This record gives sequence, structure tokens and C-alpha cells, in this order.
Amino acid sequence: MKKVSYKTFLGKKVKAVMDRPMGSKHPKWGFIYPINYGYIPNTISGDGEELDAYIIGVFEPVKEYEGKCIAAIHRLDEDDDKLVIAPEGKTYTKEQIEALVEFQERYFKHEIIE
Repeated sequence: MKKVSYKTFLGKKVKAVMDRPMGSKHPKWGFIYPINYGYIPNTISGDGEELDAYIIGVFEPVKEYEGKCIAAIHRLDEDDDKLVIAPEGKTYTKEQIEALVEFQERYFKHEIIE
């Protein structure tokens, strides 16, 4: 399978599968996920795993979700970018996105690409 860039998904409808639903505990670091976190099936990211995705604007744990990719978190210190997926028609500022993903992204140098 070929590596895909987050740029492929910006502005498009995307389906994600959750491996860390809202309220679940990180298996290694022990923190609780305040939002749904998953991956895009049948993709390969720079880290060799599926392309990861944060789901914002959904306030209950879900197993899978289809929404619009409104932004990407581009990590500057490693090749492990993340998509930001929201319900169709919902918009968020960079500051709002930053606040929602801060629980994990505070440990990484990154930029939000819209």
C-alpha cells in the first residue's frame, strides 16, 4: 500500500474507524481520550501505520464516523500527521482545534493546516 498525505483528504468526506473512542484510556500512557480518535482504513501514513484522525464536534463515543476533513495536524518533529474530522457544515477556528487536540498534541511541535 502506498503512503498517503493528509493533503489528499482536506475538504473531503472521510470515514474513520475508532480505536480510541471518547472516554477510553491510552494503553501505554494512561490518559483518557476526551474526543474520539481513530484512523482512516486502507491508508498508510509516514509512520507506517494507518493515517490517524481526531473527530471533533461529536459528543459521544462512536465506533466509526463519516464527516468532513476540515484540517490536519502536521507534526514538525515526526512523520505522523493527523486528520481533523467534523460533522458536515460545522466549522472550527485553528484556536478551537488546538484546544480540542491539546491533550495529545501538546507533546509535539506541530501546525494546523486548513
